[in-house]
Amino acid sequence: VSGHPDKANKLALRYGVNPKNIFNYQNYDTIKDNPEVDIIYIVLPNGMHAEYTVRGLQAGKHVLTEKPMANTPAECQQMIDASRKAGRKLMVAYRCRYEPYNREAIRITRSHELGATKVILADHGFNIGDPTQWRLKKDLAGGGSLMDIGIYSLQAARYLTGEEPNEVNAVMYNTPGDPRFKEVEETINFQLRFPSGVLANCTSSYGYAGQNHYRVVGTEGWLELDPATSYRGLRMRVYRGNVTEERELPVRDHFALEMDHMSECVTENKEPLTPGEEGLRDLKVMMAIYEAANTGKTAKL
Repeated sequence: VSGHPDKANKLALRYGVNPKNIFNYQNYDTIKDNPEVDIIYIVLPNGMHAEYTVRGLQAGKHVLTEKPMANTPAECQQMIDASRKAGRKLMVAYRCRYEPYNREAIRITRSHELGATKVILADHGFNIGDPTQWRLKKDLAGGGSLMDIGIYSLQAARYLTGEEPNEVNAVMYNTPGDPRFKEVEETINFQLRFPSGVLANCTSSYGYAGQNHYRVVGTEGWLELDPATSYRGLRMRVYRGNVTEERELPVRDHFALEMDHMSECVTENKEPLTPGEEGLRDLKVMMAIYEAANTGKTAKL
């Protein structure tokens, strides 16, 4: 599905897509009449996820949608309801949940190899460019760096602990006069408190040089992924017993892993590891983060 015929035809030629399987935004709903299409992958701007996901589900197709799932919790719930009504799978494309390094970090943390987890530190940022791009438009992006890359830190804190935060504190900062940040936040720092006592301190920014890492600190050691959520080149270090070791794992294609999982869920009628409910939980926490930043008060969840 593309609004640019030339791009669509070029991709179709590269991947051997039958011309009858090429759609545009005007004839999108006719996809319901094409039995060769089983799954729709939504990679539109955030503010368009809900509409095209619901329409895809109503057309009888399963849907894989990019993160964040939508701009608001209400839109997420609308998507979940449409999935249930249609009897079709809805999965959020949290690719890091499927790749080996993050899965190993989850295993190490939850098995208490590092002792009891005390603190998680996470930072995702880059210096964003063109001020006219959709990521800097509130109606299309839903927010700024938090919605785009801060969600990686939020996801990591949630999947490493296996818990849901119950308190949030946050502070935002925009460089005065920077035309890129008229509508959305540049930098946001947020702290999550979990029921077990774990504290996660996370930062996201569109205003500084590339950061992409997290560290889990326990009573007996720590682990670090740096980079943690890049498409390639992930590295893991683990410290225990006064020894730091680098652990190497097989390199896998993140997108292939998540798409294989989606296909398996459809063909074997399984529930996705990252269903719509997972996306909804993230949106609820991010709304609490914005509330805490705007009020200067702790937001309860």
